[in-house]
Amino acid sequence: MDAEEITAEAIRPLRRPVLVQRWQDLAFLHWAVDPEVVAPLLPPGTRPDVLAGQTYVGLIAFRMVGLGLLSGPGLPYLGTFCETNVRVYSVDTAGRRAVVFRSLDAARLVPVLVARASLRLPYLWSRMRLRRDGDLLTYTCRRRWPGPRGASSELSVRVGAPLAEPSPLEHFLTARWGLHTRAHGRTLHLPNVHPRWPLHRAELVHLDDQLVRAAGLPAPASAPVSVLYSPGVPVRFGAPAVLR
Repeated sequence: MDAEEITAEAIRPLRRPVLVQRWQDLAFLHWAVDPEVVAPLLPPGTRPDVLAGQTYVGLIAFRMVGLGLLSGPGLPYLGTFCETNVRVYSVDTAGRRAVVFRSLDAARLVPVLVARASLRLPYLWSRMRLRRDGDLLTYTCRRRWPGPRGASSELSVRVGAPLAEPSPLEHFLTARWGLHTRAHGRTLHLPNVHPRWPLHRAELVHLDDQLVRAAGLPAPASAPVSVLYSPGVPVRFGAPAVLR
């Protein structure tokens, strides 16, 4: 997808959300990667989404807050936890741009088990923490189950000035209105809606990560091409649709 094609997508309202949640205190780290590396990792019916011939792998750390069924309310204790995901970018035959998760480390076992069983999402149970010291946020993760046990990530970002308008690359990496996954022999598209991201520039202060490589992607050999922060948005997910 070329830069001139990156525009705000028309999102149909969700009449009956199946999940509600809030994504909070997000750090977005991204590296460029060859689409040929990503293509074999995507579910049937999708292909790598590209910008100027390049696609990206993301390492996203944040807090999940108030996860709940249907219109909510959020579940106490079980619905709030730290999460770190490794993701790549996809587009399907209907032109829907989405993400494909290669791993999703989360600090609550029950949501991990439910997501793995229902949608075959690659959730993993991990010991996690988010520490804040002024404008410096540090996210830590050490995998418990199912493995590779002990795979870890520690990253620190310093939050900078807010972005008035995202660049084409920043829009490409964050304006995603769904996910693709392979579950029960079918490729599914699970849509979501949320307000426009409030984005800030961020400085990567420290990174020691094993999760990208554990997710079957090349370990980053250089600094990320994009580092962003967002205080968060409320999110609603709709029912999955089978790709045709």
